[in-house]
Amino acid sequence: MQYDTLATSDTPALIIYALDVSGSMSTSMSGKRRIEIVTDALTAALQQMVFRCTKGSVISQRYLIAMFAYSDQVYDILGGIRTIDEVAAMGVPELSPQRSTATDQVFLAVEEMLHNNLGHLQYCPAPLVCHMTDGEYTGADPEPIVNRIMSLGNHDGNVLVENIFISDNILTQPIQDPYNWTGVLDNSRLRTQYAQKLQRMSSRIPESYRVMMAESGYAIQPGAYMMLPGVNPELVQMGFVMSMSTPMAQ
Repeated sequence: MQYDTLATSDTPALIIYALDVSGSMSTSMSGKRRIEIVTDALTAALQQMVFRCTKGSVISQRYLIAMFAYSDQVYDILGGIRTIDEVAAMGVPELSPQRSTATDQVFLAVEEMLHNNLGHLQYCPAPLVCHMTDGEYTGADPEPIVNRIMSLGNHDGNVLVENIFISDNILTQPIQDPYNWTGVLDNSRLRTQYAQKLQRMSSRIPESYRVMMAESGYAIQPGAYMMLPGVNPELVQMGFVMSMSTPMAQ
C-alpha cells in the first residue's frame, strides 16, 4: 500500500480527530493547561491546512474534518464531517475538561463514521484517525476496536491511526530536540504497558507522510510508528503536523 493518492477537491483527505477531554487535561504543562496546548496546536494545524488548500482567495476542499471530544461521553463537536472551508469559518471549538476517559466509546463512534462514509471515499487518500490522550482508559479495552478500524481501508490503503500521548512516562530517553527525533521505532524502549499498547494501536508512518514531515524539518525515520509522546508543546504540535501530512497536488 503506497498511500500516494493526492488530496484534491475531487479526492479529499478525511481526518478524524478524537480528543481526550478528561479531567487530567486541566493540569499544567509548560505553564499552560494541557487542554490549551492541544487547542493551540490544533488551531495551528487547521490554519496550515487552509494555507495548503488556498490558491488566491479560494480554499480548495482538499480536506474533510471530523472531530470528537470524549470523557465519560462522546461529543461530535463539528456535527459530522465538514469541509476544510467550513471548519475554517467555524474555528476550533472551545474544549473543556470533563471527567473520565471512555476511550473505547470514542473509537466506536469513529468506527461507525468510517463505515458510513468509506463508500464515498474509495478513490481518496486513506482516512486518518488522530487520537490525542493524556491517560489510560477507564472503560473497556479500546485495542480490539482500533484493530478493526485499522483493517478498514480504500484503494489507497488501510485507515491510518495516530496517537498523541501527552505524558512524560513513555520513553526511557528524553527527547532533546523534536526536529532531530527519529520517532518511536521497533527498538524504542517504552516505560509502561499502556505506552506499549498505544504503539500497537498506531500505524506505521507511510513514506509519503514521512517525506512531507521531512519537508517541514522533522527527522522521523522509515518504519516509525505514528505515535508521539507529547511531553511539551512542540511535540504536541508535531503530532498535529503529522496528521495533516497527506500528499497533496501542487
